[in-house]
Amino acid sequence: MVCGREFRRTLRRPMPNAACKARPPCRIVPAFTIQANQKNTCVAPPPRCYALCERPPKKTLFRYRYKRGDFPIALETKGILWKTDIPKLDFHFYLPMFFEGLIETTHPYKVFARQAVHDMLTYGGNKIFPCIPQLIIPIKNAFNTRNREVICVTLKVLQHLLRTSDKVGEALVPYYRQLLPVLNMFKNCNVNCGDHIDYSQMRGENVSDLINETLELMERTGGEDAFINIKYLVPTYESCLLN
Repeated sequence: MVCGREFRRTLRRPMPNAACKARPPCRIVPAFTIQANQKNTCVAPPPRCYALCERPPKKTLFRYRYKRGDFPIALETKGILWKTDIPKLDFHFYLPMFFEGLIETTHPYKVFARQAVHDMLTYGGNKIFPCIPQLIIPIKNAFNTRNREVICVTLKVLQHLLRTSDKVGEALVPYYRQLLPVLNMFKNCNVNCGDHIDYSQMRGENVSDLINETLELMERTGGEDAFINIKYLVPTYESCLLN
C-alpha cells in the first residue's frame, strides 16, 4: 500500500521523458543595489581596472623638434654624432627635451633620445644637478606608459642619473611621490618560467630586478630620509643598509 505522502511525491517528480521547463533569462544588474535582491537577476562582476596594461603615451614636442631639425645631432651607422661639444650645450633646454623622448619606441626617435640622454649624463658634469626639477615630469610620463621596454630604459637612465653626483640622490627624495607609485605595481612582476632559463635578467630587461636595483641605489644615495619615504610608497621594499 502506498501512503498519501509518497503518492504526492510521485506526482511532483517529472516523468523520465518529459521536457524540463526553461528557466527565465537572467537579467544582469549592478551590484549593491535594490535590483540585486530581485528574482531572475545576476549581479554584474566588478569592472577591470587595467592597472598593468599599456597606455598610449602623451604627445610631446620631441618628434616635432626632431622633424624641425632643432637637435644638434645627426644619425650615423654607429650611432649619433654631436655637431657641438656636449659641455657647451644649454642643459636646461636640451636635457629635459631628450628625457621626453624616452617614451618613444619607434626608430629613429628612440635611438636619438636614449643615446643623447646617455651622452649628456656622461659628459654633463655639474650642469646636470640644476636640471633635476625639469626631469621629474618626463620620467613620470615614461613610467605611466606601463610599457615594460620604456620602464626598463627609464630605470637604467635613472640609475645613471643617480651615479652622476652624490647630491642627486638627496635631491630626488621630495619627488618620490611622483616616481615610485608605478614602480610599486611592477616590483613583483617576475617571469615564472619554471625550470627554464630567463635570459631577460642577463640582458637587463627584467622589470622587477631593475626596480629593486634602482630602489637600493636610491636608498644608498638618498640620505637618512630615503628609506622611510621609499617604505611609505613601496611597502614590500626591504632595506639594503639596515638588514
